[in-house]
Amino acid sequence: MPEGISHFPTMELGNSSAARHLGSCFRGVNVSQEHLTSPWFATTFGLIGLFSNLFALGALVNSSRKMQSSSGSSFLVFLCGLVVTDLLGLLLTFVIVIPYHFLQFEWTDVDPGCHLCNFMGFVMVFFGQCPLLLGATMAGERFVGINRPFSRSAGISKRRAWTLVGVVWALGFFFGLLPFFGLGNYSLQYPNSWCFLTLVHDARNVVFCFLFALLGLLSVGLSFIFNTVSVVTLCRVYHDSESVQRRRDSEVEMMVQLLMIMVIASVCWLPLL
Repeated sequence: MPEGISHFPTMELGNSSAARHLGSCFRGVNVSQEHLTSPWFATTFGLIGLFSNLFALGALVNSSRKMQSSSGSSFLVFLCGLVVTDLLGLLLTFVIVIPYHFLQFEWTDVDPGCHLCNFMGFVMVFFGQCPLLLGATMAGERFVGINRPFSRSAGISKRRAWTLVGVVWALGFFFGLLPFFGLGNYSLQYPNSWCFLTLVHDARNVVFCFLFALLGLLSVGLSFIFNTVSVVTLCRVYHDSESVQRRRDSEVEMMVQLLMIMVIASVCWLPLL
């Protein structure tokens, strides 16, 4: 992720009349071209991410057909929702960032009204928050399944699991729309290849940034609490009878995957949050 936002002298935008016709996403940022890395660097890592998610999605679809337990099926649904979210997020940012690196176009010429920039800012916020929210949802579902196994006789069905995924997407979608309703705004970010929330000392932007960080930290915090309690519970009951142990083996496998998701999300997002 880029290091920050660089400020610019007003002459970067030409005369004041031209500056007034530009959208709000150009206020306080340097819109001059500055190409720092080879376009193949971003392309390579983008393609690796896309193909990795496609491979994971195929593996999950194949596993869901063979899975018989309701707990495993619901967990695979959440994993599938997580992979689909990451895949779409990579794809939508890929089709904007990669052309910029190859063409080095001027944002003020291509998108003077900030429509593309606002869309990319929304994509960054939506697909940034949804994996964290899905991680917390998965941790909560496993917490209930492991610590309160008799509170739900048949576990969460696939339909209910997809409903929860839809609720998470709806929450992320609503949150990403807040700048369009006046709470903060999206702006071009250094080195002018992407757009994100605006990190300036303006009341509305400060509130939006605070809400973004608070929601992300809350998601990571809940994931840590739920996962810690679930792991402790599994350690206590893992050496029970053989039939229970087979079921617990499946629970342990899911918890290992969930812990890996939590660690990766924490490493990637906590410094920014």
